[in-house]
Amino acid sequence: DAVQDTKKIALTFDDGPHPVYTEEMLNLLEEMEVPATFFLLGQNVENQGELVKEIADKGHLIGNHTYHHVQITTLTTEQAYEEINKTSDLIEELTGKGTEYVRPPFGTWNKGLEADLNLIPVMWTIDTLDWTTGNVSWIVEQVVKKAKDNDIILMHDSYKSTVQAVERIIPLLMAEGFEFVTVDEVLFD
Repeated sequence: DAVQDTKKIALTFDDGPHPVYTEEMLNLLEEMEVPATFFLLGQNVENQGELVKEIADKGHLIGNHTYHHVQITTLTTEQAYEEINKTSDLIEELTGKGTEYVRPPFGTWNKGLEADLNLIPVMWTIDTLDWTTGNVSWIVEQVVKKAKDNDIILMHDSYKSTVQAVERIIPLLMAEGFEFVTVDEVLFD
C-alpha cells in the first residue's frame, strides 16, 4: 500500500518567536506547504504576540519551552509549574487554545511534573546543533544523512542560517519520500 510507504518526519523549532527569522520561517513553510512544531519561550511570546497568532493561524503546532529557558531539574516543583504554566497561559490567551506539549530546555525533564501539568514532554532524535554554526551546508548534512522514519528534528527559528538550511532540507527529504508532519503525528501514530 503506497500510503504506508510514506516516512514521516517532524521539524521542530525552539526558543521563538524571533521577530525576524520566525516570520521568514513561516513564509518558507507556507510556500513549501509544510507544517512544523514551534516550542515557544514565554518571554518571547509576551513580546511577539502577533507572531504567535500567525504560527497558530498557519496550522502549525505550538508547544511550551518554559518562560525563561531554564533547566527544569534545577527548579523546585513550584518554580517549574510557574515557568510552564505562565507560558501555557500566554499561548492560550493569544491563540484561544492551550498547548499539550512541552519541550524541556536542555532536554532534562522531571517526570513527576507530568501528571499535574497534563503536558507531554517532547524530545528529539536529530539535533542539528544549528545554534553553534552559521554553516548552512553542515546543518543540512546533519539532517539529511541521519533522517529516518518518525524522526524529530531539533532546530531554532532564531537564525538566518537555519531558515536557509530548512529551505534545502525540505526538498531533499521530500525527494527521499518523507512527509513533514507536526510532532503529534510522529508521537501517536
